[in-house]
Amino acid sequence: MKIKGRAEHSLWYYSQLFKVPLSLISDSNIHLHVNDTLDDKVINIPGYFVKEYDLAQNDSFDSLATKLNINTEALHLVNHGDLTNLTEYSKINIPVRVTEPIVNGEQKYTYLTMSEDIKRLEEIYPFMKTNTIGHSVQNREILEVIVGNGPKQVHMNGSFHANEWITTAVLMAFLNNYLLSITNQTSLAGLKTEPLYHNATLSLVPMVNPDGVELVLNGLANDDKSLEYVIALNEGSPDFSNWKANMNGVDLNKQFPAKWELEQPRKPQQPGPRDFPGYRPLSEPETMAMATLTMNSNFDRVIAFHTQCKEIYWGFDDREPPYSKIIVNEFVKNSGYRPVQTLDSYSGFKDWFIYEWKKPGFTVELGEGENPLPITQFKNIYDESIGIFLAGLYM
Repeated sequence: MKIKGRAEHSLWYYSQLFKVPLSLISDSNIHLHVNDTLDDKVINIPGYFVKEYDLAQNDSFDSLATKLNINTEALHLVNHGDLTNLTEYSKINIPVRVTEPIVNGEQKYTYLTMSEDIKRLEEIYPFMKTNTIGHSVQNREILEVIVGNGPKQVHMNGSFHANEWITTAVLMAFLNNYLLSITNQTSLAGLKTEPLYHNATLSLVPMVNPDGVELVLNGLANDDKSLEYVIALNEGSPDFSNWKANMNGVDLNKQFPAKWELEQPRKPQQPGPRDFPGYRPLSEPETMAMATLTMNSNFDRVIAFHTQCKEIYWGFDDREPPYSKIIVNEFVKNSGYRPVQTLDSYSGFKDWFIYEWKKPGFTVELGEGENPLPITQFKNIYDESIGIFLAGLYM
């Protein structure tokens, strides 16, 4: 929600007036300098939207404020102070506090759905920032969301694999409920979240493989230039529901330079729907985007969400620090998932992170069954794993 500031006001005053933490007000208005007067400045107030209201017969400004339980000063501000010449049936703006999530994860969660949800969340919670970290094979933006101002740098991601798109839906639901809880100063899964905002800065890439997700969920149009190629890779079948790879037929989670040379000989040697590690590490635009983001950041830990089998992989090549075991035990306590220190597997994203930086890295396998997991599992997966999301920020 945007209001027009006044010279006699401060961000602290707006924090009190709208009952929103001052840190969120400040982080929503980074365009303002410390010594700026607020007179006529556009001020972002997180956690609200503006709705038009038709004045009824005998409505007065004061009676309307009482009837709607809205502070009269807040009414003036959302109407930019222009409340002169009000008549019956005039339209005025009223501030409406957001108290329910807007993300619906229990649906076919496409790239367009995610992009629209991120845009809406950014409008309601302007302390949340978004970046484009790269583009996919088909030139879709790979989006990163940033929330928090804490010293601990935590990265999470989903949908490295196309047929694991439910991870994006779950992560977006986590994100929405986290933003809602911070702004309204409520608890999430029994935990106060405002301290997490100051403890950690969250970097979230909800959909690493947007082209693959779209292919699984929507297929390709008949005039798409890639159609003939991907059908050939898919052994002639137009059913892409089991497709894991990107549009070049490369498994994005087999692409990182963490003993890639050991993984490559035992995997498919040609592009296909799954498991082909590419002809060299980081050959794909999606993996290059993730690698560049990681190399340019100072992440203290990374958590990659996959499906399925309710396991958490937390080691690689004996390079994980001792603290990783403490963190994974907290994840297990909060989810009931099974910890697995090592696998006979190489060249994944978390493998590379541990291999290069010797910091905690985790792959969380959500849910149980055969990929793609049905959306009917969404609620159970969310309930099981919300504690992992939160522990990732506070541990």
